Amino acid sequence: MCGITGWISYDRDLSRERGTVAAMTETMACRGPDDEGVWLDTHAALGHRRLAVTDIAGGVQPMSVDSDGNTLLVTTYSGEIYNHRELRAELAALGHSFRTDSDTEVALRAYLQWGEEFTRRLNGMYAFALWDGRRQELLLVRDRLGIKPLYYYPTGDGVIFGSEPKAILAHPRVAAVVDADGMAELLALTKTPGHAVYRGMRELRPGHTLRVRRTGSTERRYWGLESYEHTDDLPTTVARVRELLEDIIDRQLVADVPLCTLLSGGLDSSVITALVARASAAGGHGPVRSFALEFAGQAEDFQPDELRATRDQPYARELAAHVGSDHRDITLDTAQLLDPANRERVLTARDLPFGFGDMDTSLYLLFKAVREQSTVALSGECADEVFGGYHWFHDEKTVHADTFPWLHALRAALDERQSLLAPSLLRAIDLPGYQEARYREALAQVPALRGETGTERRMREISHLHLTRCLQIALDRKDRASMATGLEVRVPFCDHRLVQYVFNAPWAMKTFDGREKSLLRAAAGDILPASISRRVKSPYPSTQDSRYTDSLRQEMKELLADPQAPVRPLLDLSAADRLTGEASGSDLRNGSELVLDLNNWLGAYRITLDF
Repeated sequence: MCGITGWISYDRDLSRERGTVAAMTETMACRGPDDEGVWLDTHAALGHRRLAVTDIAGGVQPMSVDSDGNTLLVTTYSGEIYNHRELRAELAALGHSFRTDSDTEVALRAYLQWGEEFTRRLNGMYAFALWDGRRQELLLVRDRLGIKPLYYYPTGDGVIFGSEPKAILAHPRVAAVVDADGMAELLALTKTPGHAVYRGMRELRPGHTLRVRRTGSTERRYWGLESYEHTDDLPTTVARVRELLEDIIDRQLVADVPLCTLLSGGLDSSVITALVARASAAGGHGPVRSFALEFAGQAEDFQPDELRATRDQPYARELAAHVGSDHRDITLDTAQLLDPANRERVLTARDLPFGFGDMDTSLYLLFKAVREQSTVALSGECADEVFGGYHWFHDEKTVHADTFPWLHALRAALDERQSLLAPSLLRAIDLPGYQEARYREALAQVPALRGETGTERRMREISHLHLTRCLQIALDRKDRASMATGLEVRVPFCDHRLVQYVFNAPWAMKTFDGREKSLLRAAAGDILPASISRRVKSPYPSTQDSRYTDSLRQEMKELLADPQAPVRPLLDLSAADRLTGEASGSDLRNGSELVLDLNNWLGAYRITLDF
């Protein structure tokens, strides 16, 4: 995985702008610690930071196709094309010759052969730019599910783009301005496709391309979820899910660097680890490495709550023993979670303040530890969105609430966050109105199935909302935390073939045994211990150490006592003072983690608020 950036300008000579593009490229050094490159032409400048995963020696970027001394095509590419070997063979049969073994060159040759339609042939996670020197045009491409990020900033004479906002913000023409619409998007937890929070900046939508010409830009969708009648019976559906999973794992195990799995002991990560172990054994390779997160002292002090009835560690170890993985626990202490340097790295990785607190910091630290031993990790992300795993999929009141399901399910926690915000801010951004508008837009985009009514129709809507909105929140979080440490995380459950197939399976079939993720349990139950196959979903862990909460309280007191704190104008100071003095546990964390994050972001990014 890598970091990409670039600048297209039809009104100036960019061959003289190496310094600017180099500065943009350097912001993503963590995404690509192995190499860097800049390519310049009159109207195009491309930058690249490389994390070497395949063809270590030959995959240097930016990469070009040249003919008779002329550059036909050049790319700065991030991602993995999992079917690149099949495409390479097909292209070779059509007369193309290759000088590397990288999937990057396959993307270049595929575009030369099939034009923009080549996107329909790709299986993988990717975000890349192609500069067509023959036509003096740029093509930006993002994968179907939005696993890999890609942002752009239209200018009067072209575009500036990058894997992350920080690359664009490093350009002297771009200012870090957030208006009322941007602040609403930041706080709404609706993840509007295309919205980037920063004014003037956009995020290329999943499954879309953006073609930039001298005369203007055109965005085009090349893939999206479709609704069609599911004609397979239950046994056939279960078998097809298993067949797809095995094929996906086989494709995603290809790498020229050490590979592992992220194992929580939950159903999703256990299925991935078990399938990887089987594929590795069949291929004559050694045992797969697996890694799990644990908090110091949690074994002795864990207290079950409404979200997490059990600890992860015993289940992770049981699965590891069951499949024979080379397993390691990554144990984090509270001091690491509170270390300002670690929290600063998380903020810098995300470019935005989400207020997820220790859950973001621990994910970053987990990936940092994993990266010391592996370069690629397979994760169970997306299974809940695909198979219906979140508890609110199965709560009647939430399902029929006229809003995004996760907003209804998490309303108490979200209200606690918003209670600390100044009434003037809340009036300016009209958060309820913003969420309502985004919800109506999202519902209008659900592809209807003729004749479908009642529960089946509503659950199709719920699934679509999760796959096009909620999933993006999870994927962004995992991408930023992993790439901040130079770790490539692959997400097998995001294979578009599996997503499309299961999306159209009837809800009655997805819950045929009365449980969440029935199809996944049935498809992989034979390779899991019974205790894991039966385990109720447990969300990503959070520390229960009271010292963490105590530290947040002290930080809030210090912030409220600082008249220069950047976040003060955005706060209801009386409410914040009451929270700091009276609240405990999750009540304190829900509000304070957001406030502290906002304060650090406003200062570090020198944000200009315009509302």
